[in-house]
Amino acid sequence: MKLQLALDLVNTEEAIEIVSEVKEYIDIVELGTPVINREGLRAVKEMKKAFPNLQVLADEKIMDAAGYEVAGAAEEGADIVTILAQAEDASIKGAIEEAKKQGVEILVDMIGVKDIQARAEEIDKLGADYICVHTGYDLQAEGKDSFADLHKIKKVVKNAKTAIAGGIKQEKLQEAINAKPDLIIVGGGIANQENKNAVAKSMKEQMEQGVIA
Repeated sequence: MKLQLALDLVNTEEAIEIVSEVKEYIDIVELGTPVINREGLRAVKEMKKAFPNLQVLADEKIMDAAGYEVAGAAEEGADIVTILAQAEDASIKGAIEEAKKQGVEILVDMIGVKDIQARAEEIDKLGADYICVHTGYDLQAEGKDSFADLHKIKKVVKNAKTAIAGGIKQEKLQEAINAKPDLIIVGGGIANQENKNAVAKSMKEQMEQGVIA
């Protein structure tokens, strides 16, 4: 089970500073869509240069021209690239094919999908590396989370690794662990804390302890 730190509401320099505090406890650093929209793939390039031993995820949320977008992100150092589950199957296939050529992975983001179980089963058959259930900021504000969705997709996903994102903080971490995803994505639960190192260390240790009945 891996721990991914999602950095959204920062610039590249701030992101690098945060990662420097927690790098020994995270497996993947995510440059969120807001960062990439503002600063482009320079953010990915600079993060990979600063932390070559960490996997870097480019949260591009691709919808079209998928092969082109994946190639561009891989060229700048991304190890994982995201595409939306609501993209056309042809786009998802194109992303996966290009990722294989480039030696990178594809994470399919289920944000906004209505029939999440049926779509996850389809995407699993397309060959995605990760399928991620994701409650975005706007729904988090309404008190929603991704746990029920994770349980739904785990019933049908046979090949891809599963991931969960959206509002996971220390007090919700054990619930996430008990749902047994392959990847837990934490944003403000680490990035917005005063002692980021201590929180990341505690989360990683809790994940290593595993499921608690």
